[in-house]
Amino acid sequence: MSDKPHSPASERNRDPILAVLREHFADRKRVLEIGSGTGQHAAHFAAAMPQLIWQSSDRPENLPGIRAWLDEAGLPNTPAPLELDVNQPQWPTQQYDAIYSANTLHIMSWAEVQRLFQRLPEIMTPDARLAVYGPFNYGGRFTSDSNAAFDASLKAAVPHRGIRDFEAVDALARGTGLSLLEDRQMPANNRCLVWARS
Repeated sequence: MSDKPHSPASERNRDPILAVLREHFADRKRVLEIGSGTGQHAAHFAAAMPQLIWQSSDRPENLPGIRAWLDEAGLPNTPAPLELDVNQPQWPTQQYDAIYSANTLHIMSWAEVQRLFQRLPEIMTPDARLAVYGPFNYGGRFTSDSNAAFDASLKAAVPHRGIRDFEAVDALARGTGLSLLEDRQMPANNRCLVWARS
């Protein structure tokens, strides 16, 4: 199928992210990906880690593209994508021992980031892990000129968007009973943050 949505960034970052997930999700059974976007990561990671049930999710407008990737991959461990917007009152009733999200926190408003973390305990098993990939600021500062430019372009398009401060996000995680396991430097001035429920 040539009409599948395609993100060059997802293509580039998938293997460095996979290296982190192989380590932290090795003993996991069921992953919820929040904000699956094009669906490329879901297809790639589910193929690489067949022991995982990889549950993709996103807002309604993105589901057809995700389905196209999953249908083409034809994997047994990728159920149909769920409709999930952090603002919706009804969240999945299923519990997951792993949650994954890439390049979503700078797209959501800060209120939506807060809501995401507030809702996580409802869907996480007692020993669940959370992995989040994307750019972050440290000590209120950009880690590179390219991240500063990216942040400016995000805000120019939609004022509530922007690169989040690691410290503020970690505080939200700690507030819901999560402890930081790893903060790994990734290519292109991104990070992969992994928390565990303590």
